[in-house]
Amino acid sequence: MIPPTVPFFLTSTTLATTAKKPQPQPLPPCDAQAQAASYSDASAAAASYAARMRLNPHLALRLFDHLLRSGADPDPAAYALALASCARGRNAPAAAQLHGHAAKRGLASHRRVRGKLIHAYAVCGMLPYARRVFDGGTDNDMVAWNCLLRGYAQEGADADALRDFFARMPARDSVSWNTVLSWCVANGEYEEAISVFRAMLASQECQPDRVTLVTVVSAIAYLGALAQGLWAHAYILRKGVEVDEKLSSALINMYSKCGFIEGAVYVFENAGRNKALDTWNAMLAGFTANGCSDRALEVFTRMESTGLVPNKITFNSILNACSHGGLIEEGMFKKAEEIIQEMPMEPDASMLKTLLGACRTHRNLELGEKAGHRLIESAPNDHAGYVLLSNIYALDGNWGGVHKVRKLMLDRGVLKIPGSSSVELNGVIHEFISGDKNHSRKRDIYKMLSEICQQLKNAGYTPDTSQVLLDIDDEDVKESSLAFHSEKLAVAFGLISTAPGTPIRIVNNLRICGDCHNAVKLVSKIYGRCIIVRDANRFHHFREGSCSCGDYW
Repeated sequence: MIPPTVPFFLTSTTLATTAKKPQPQPLPPCDAQAQAASYSDASAAAASYAARMRLNPHLALRLFDHLLRSGADPDPAAYALALASCARGRNAPAAAQLHGHAAKRGLASHRRVRGKLIHAYAVCGMLPYARRVFDGGTDNDMVAWNCLLRGYAQEGADADALRDFFARMPARDSVSWNTVLSWCVANGEYEEAISVFRAMLASQECQPDRVTLVTVVSAIAYLGALAQGLWAHAYILRKGVEVDEKLSSALINMYSKCGFIEGAVYVFENAGRNKALDTWNAMLAGFTANGCSDRALEVFTRMESTGLVPNKITFNSILNACSHGGLIEEGMFKKAEEIIQEMPMEPDASMLKTLLGACRTHRNLELGEKAGHRLIESAPNDHAGYVLLSNIYALDGNWGGVHKVRKLMLDRGVLKIPGSSSVELNGVIHEFISGDKNHSRKRDIYKMLSEICQQLKNAGYTPDTSQVLLDIDDEDVKESSLAFHSEKLAVAFGLISTAPGTPIRIVNNLRICGDCHNAVKLVSKIYGRCIIVRDANRFHHFREGSCSCGDYW
């Protein structure tokens, strides 16, 4: 049951010495008072060390070692504090050794010690041992249940085991619900996260706290579900929940990603004077993503006046603002390179993607090639670098370069994510995959798509086959592949599923292609619709034949 003995956390002799230390001989009856005093001194020593461990949690293991050397026997509090230190440091060998040590003294079954053992094993990735300790107890409290639940969530591999364990919990508190919600968001199960939140409210087991709401708002942001976001914000206000920096940043991010920038501004301006850097960065990113580059630069100036020091996210937002607003002209690329090189930190993948995107937009192929190679070096497992560099080569007609990059992807086992677009309708998310022909309303969608193509043709629109970044000579094949992009399928679905004049909100997981951008812009004029598309890079507000991005996408 107990893991194999491993070297102790400080010395290899401490436990052995302690285990073999001479046992005190029973005192004569006449010395009973002295015996009681000795036990009292040992208990006082153990309590003293436990108190010092609470004051110095990072030194808990060292203090535990001193406790053993002092000759006093650790009490359950001392074991619990030492095990908590193991959990913080992900020190699995020390946790296993402490388990054996506590078992020899009959304290491993103590509720407090058992709970900390479960927690330490779980966070150290030793889930089978955590489960074994848990199953060995008959009086597991909420802490023990939550510790093992966190272990399943951290493991991440067996979603069914997590769900089954959560369902079998005799009672659940906010920690239990937050653990499952966080797991959903971390694993991209955003719709499930919202379903779990609704189940939490229906259960009435506990009230959502700020951690709950930050997680749910983040899930809504990824889905771009504005109606649900408005409800969540109203719930926060109705319940009088304090909007701290994390919650305000989450709300700003949610409104920005739903294309409702004024909602983000409302939250930002009501966040108080002492805004955290994350709050400023959220507003900067929101303005940038929604095509408000000038407002982003104004906010940056305001932020600088507060004395806050920019970080990577700040610089990335500013570069994005310049790129999206058309502020990076051909002669400014050198300046952009200088900014990246003069930053007090190394440019991350996000910054390089921004520069590469600007190079693609302005056809600065030489700099784009350099940025693409650097992006692949910094993030070799991210498909985006390979795809963007491949696109740069394709725009230049360098098909040899395209095939070389695609082969590199294949050799490294990096897969390109298929394009998908989703539309929220009456609280339900409808997803479309590029080229997918299996949607339940495909007949209606394709009929609408055919009508759209005819209307575009009547308006003089010609598909931009240069956006088909494949070595294909047949123009008809290229046009056909463009027609079934997920963005167009989502627009067709939105037109047949909503009343005339209703805005259509689309979330796209990849960057919108130039042909879809121009086609949707014209569709907004033909059908008199406001169409809002959030792609992997930014927002595009299409209205009456124009786009908020100024065609710098």
